Amino acid sequence: MRDFASRRTMMVDTQVRPSDVTKFPIIDAMLTVPRENFVPSAQREAAYMGENLDLGQGRVMLEPRTLAKMLDALAIGNGELVLDLGCSMGYSTAVIAHMAEAVVAVEEDETMAHEAQEALLAVGADNALVHHGPLTEGAPKHGPYDVIIVEGGVQNVPQALTDQLKDGGRIACLFMEGALGEVRLGHKRDGIVSWRMVFNASAPVIRGFEADSVFSL
Repeated sequence: MRDFASRRTMMVDTQVRPSDVTKFPIIDAMLTVPRENFVPSAQREAAYMGENLDLGQGRVMLEPRTLAKMLDALAIGNGELVLDLGCSMGYSTAVIAHMAEAVVAVEEDETMAHEAQEALLAVGADNALVHHGPLTEGAPKHGPYDVIIVEGGVQNVPQALTDQLKDGGRIACLFMEGALGEVRLGHKRDGIVSWRMVFNASAPVIRGFEADSVFSL
């Protein structure tokens, strides 16, 4: 039997802690959630590698370091409602469920959304809900949210999503420019989101989050 528990510990000790992520809820969640249960069965052996895991159709499971540092910047509290956009098979949602009061995950791929819900139920994440629908639309009926996180690259963040963020809330996105990217943390004040750079990372741009191709003078 493969020793995935040891691999989880090694992932945290070699990829997460050295990236200056020390908050106990994040470390505890990443040591607890069985990452191998949230990837396609053929990729279970690669579940703990320190790189983005290709899920096909331009989608990836973010490398552990990137997810951990995004969660560190967001500083999710145990009384907060989180919107997890592009949850794929639900790993990020399961991790966030350890920290938040509740998490709403959005996945537009019907198969992945179903697998995410099954995997989340299997690990007892009963404060997580998977919503099947376009990522760019979020899940307004369950909001507004204290925190929003996007699991993949973006060039543009639709206003429909920032509209679902509470005033005083936070949003983390990985903005891509060519092959290079940076995670930015946004704070919403008086209806306006102000961004600051947090760290460098990269991931494919999610369909629907590309830069606007229409420019107006």
